[in-house]
Amino acid sequence: MRVMRRVPVRAEQPVALTIGNFDGLHLGHRTMLARLVAVARARDLAAAVMTFEPQPQEFFAPDQAPARLTSLREKLELLRAVGIDIAFVCHFDYRMAQIPAEEFVDLIVRRALDTRWLLVGDDFRFGARRGGDFDLLMSLAPRYGYEVEATHSVLHKGTRVSSTAVRACLQAGDLDGAAQLLGRRYAICGRVVHGDGIGTGFGYPTANVRLDRQKPPLAGIFVAEVDGLGQRGWPAVASLGVRPTVTSHGRAVLEVHLFDFSGDIYGKRITVRFLSKLRDEARFSSVEALVAQMDRDAQRARDYFAQYGVSPALNMEAGN
Repeated sequence: MRVMRRVPVRAEQPVALTIGNFDGLHLGHRTMLARLVAVARARDLAAAVMTFEPQPQEFFAPDQAPARLTSLREKLELLRAVGIDIAFVCHFDYRMAQIPAEEFVDLIVRRALDTRWLLVGDDFRFGARRGGDFDLLMSLAPRYGYEVEATHSVLHKGTRVSSTAVRACLQAGDLDGAAQLLGRRYAICGRVVHGDGIGTGFGYPTANVRLDRQKPPLAGIFVAEVDGLGQRGWPAVASLGVRPTVTSHGRAVLEVHLFDFSGDIYGKRITVRFLSKLRDEARFSSVEALVAQMDRDAQRARDYFAQYGVSPALNMEAGN
C-alpha cells in the first residue's frame, strides 16, 4: 500500500475512493472497505482511502475530541491488511476546513485524485461548514464523471456499529463487547522504551510501551497477550493509566508484565491485546498495599490463562 502524505496536483491513476476517519477500523468500516476493494478490482481501479491528520474534531476542539482507538500507524497497517492500494493522509487545517463542498469535489475528488467511483457512509458530510452530503455528490456526479454509492450502517444485535460504540464498551470495561464490534480483540501497538524502573523494584519488571496518543480509550488493569515475541501470544498482565500511587505527572502509561519471560526487548515493537479487565486503577495507602494488590492481579491473570490458554500470535497487520 502506498501512503501519500499530501493530495497530488494531478492523479497518477484513476481510483475508487472512500473518505473518512476510519478510527478503529471496526466491522462497519470493514464492510465498507470490502465493497470498495471489490469494485476497484472489478473496474481495474486503485482502491483508495482519504483520511485526515489530525482528525477534524481534534483540530476544532482538541480538548473535547474523543480518545483515538487507533494511532495513525495502526490505522494504516489495518488499511493495508484489508487490501487498500493507496492511503491519502491529508493534513487538516483551516485551509482544508474552508474549502466549499462543490470546490472540494472539483479540485480534490475529481482533478487531484481522478475518482471514478466514490463510496461514502449514509451520514457523510464534507466541505466548509459540513455543507456537502450524499445528495450533493449525486447531483455533481454527471458533471465530474464519477459514480457514487452510499453504504448503510452495520448493526450488531440491533446497535449501530461505530467508533463511539467501541469507545463506550472499552470505557465500561466490556472488552468482549468491543471485540464483537471490532471483529478482533482491542489492541495497542508500540515500541518498548526504558521506564523508571518502579515495577522492577516491586518485583514486577515491565515492558513500557510508548503510547502514540495522549488519551487512550480505556484504563485499568487487564489480562493481556503480547504479540511480537514469538509464535504465540505471550501471557501478561497490563496496567494502563496514570499510576496514582507512585507518580503525580498525570500522563497515561502502558506497562506490561510478561509472565515467566526473560530477554532484552527494548526497542521492539509489540502489540498488546486486552483480553479481560481485572479492575480500575486505584490509589493505595502504601507501597506494600499496592504490591499486595499486584500479587492478586497477577494471580487472577495466571488463572485466566490456566483456564483459556494463550492464542496463536496474531499479526496487527492482518487486522486480527
